[in-house]
Amino acid sequence: MTEHLPTPDKEQINLLDAFDRLDLPQIQMVTTAEQAHAALQALQGETVLGFDTESKPTFAKNEASTGPHIVQLSTLHKAWIFQLEDAQCRRAVGELLEAPHIIKAGFGLGDDKKRITYKLGVDLQGVLDLNAVFREKGYRKDMGVRGAVAVLFNKRFIKSKKASTSNWANTHLTEAQIIYAANDAYAAMRVYAALGM
Repeated sequence: MTEHLPTPDKEQINLLDAFDRLDLPQIQMVTTAEQAHAALQALQGETVLGFDTESKPTFAKNEASTGPHIVQLSTLHKAWIFQLEDAQCRRAVGELLEAPHIIKAGFGLGDDKKRITYKLGVDLQGVLDLNAVFREKGYRKDMGVRGAVAVLFNKRFIKSKKASTSNWANTHLTEAQIIYAANDAYAAMRVYAALGM
């Protein structure tokens, strides 16, 4: 029988000090062709990026998701949020997601991968699901970003339920949405770096 390493529960995590997050000055929205070009220039030389996506939630039983609506990529110092309405934004983020030399590290990426392949028509390369890394280390299956931040940094990663279930298809995202989305990718990047891979 495999020994499972203990993971802090919700109550334990809630007692921890808050994890340092990126704030608006460290987050670049990518909504135009010009911004997409600049983001591509800034990111194509990276070897690892924190990665996540957000989709407008579906509430009806047979309603199909039209997501992802945004893709987030992050370094250790800055995050980029690509809104996928603009064709150049889709092309730029697609190029980054297909780049085999860039590791895209995130949590629970199975659904994200399927949706991106369907929506952007790209063949994702270099995607690393950090949940799998923690499973290999003997942690339970569903570590997630909150558990990983608690284990590695002894900090509480703040996730707003309101932001997570908000409308990510909106042209203008709220400040809360921007900070939430950017920090999902940023925390994944910090976790990857702390794992020393």
